[in-house]
Amino acid sequence: MPDVGARPTTIPHGASKSAPRIDLLAFAVRFQSLIGLVLVAIGGVIFSPVRHGHILFLAPDNIANIIRAISETGIIAVGMTFVIITAGIDLSVGALLSLSSVLTATMMVSVGWGLAPTLLAVLVVGAAFGAVQGWISTRFRLEPFIVTLAGLQVARGLALVVSNNQYINISYGDGPGLAPPIFAILGDRLFDNTVPVATLVFIAFAVVATIVLNTTRFGRYIFAVGGNERAARLSGVPVTAMKISVYAITGLASAAAGIVHAGQFNFGSANDGTGYELTAIAAVVIGGTSLFGGSGSMVGTVAGSVMLGALANILQLNNINAALQLLATGAIIVLAAVLQSLVRRREGVTR
Repeated sequence: MPDVGARPTTIPHGASKSAPRIDLLAFAVRFQSLIGLVLVAIGGVIFSPVRHGHILFLAPDNIANIIRAISETGIIAVGMTFVIITAGIDLSVGALLSLSSVLTATMMVSVGWGLAPTLLAVLVVGAAFGAVQGWISTRFRLEPFIVTLAGLQVARGLALVVSNNQYINISYGDGPGLAPPIFAILGDRLFDNTVPVATLVFIAFAVVATIVLNTTRFGRYIFAVGGNERAARLSGVPVTAMKISVYAITGLASAAAGIVHAGQFNFGSANDGTGYELTAIAAVVIGGTSLFGGSGSMVGTVAGSVMLGALANILQLNNINAALQLLATGAIIVLAAVLQSLVRRREGVTR
């Protein structure tokens, strides 16, 4: 039975309910990669050319081209995420990709190494190159920007020396000067010729990196170093080792991208990979990883990579100058950094 004598609850004039407020700016920054991906997809459908009644942007072959095109920069971006979470940066990744592609082609074609020794050697070289950069930066307290900018020049110079500034073509077979035929699979597509093998390599890297970052002590240490290096050190976190490790991971990822590059295009070149560092950094930042360190997401990095790939594809379908892609990428990085800075100011973070 209802209580007929009960008086209805009233809210005095001027009072307000304590309902939770949504910070739209923080929400936008947190989900900026997914929001951007949705907006780019919608724009792709709207501005896509139409042929025989079909939207070219949504064609299966075009989707496959997008995910194939982002495979190399996506692999690099996965490694870059580790570095940026620690508030670092690596500008050498594009040049290291070119060096790795040249080494891959040279070892198999000119030196006659088998597939496994070649892949292992190239990956070790990439990881060692990154680790040396991390060690120099931490040991001498130099800004990563300066160290990796020098590393970019070193890697590009080594690639030019090894290749003699020539394309090293990869031909397949069993005789001298021929690469193992199985290496050509990196340029193939599986599942009814729809999914590029290079994309599967990218996905595998992203899955492993997500597990490492989110479920292991190593991942927790990386977030701790980026969040507050001094507090992490006082808590017993091996800060120096962590910083060296993340640069080694980025070097490893760049070497893997170089191997994929050589397999997809059947040559190694010292002039490839230019601008890849910008694209990788943009994918990481768009994915929600803070340039100030301490937070980040591999899922966001993957979404950011796909978004940039879709944006580039839209421009290509409409025959728009590719230089606009560079302008758009640079603008996106600045915009994402500004939004992150505004959120940090609201939260009272000064570092």
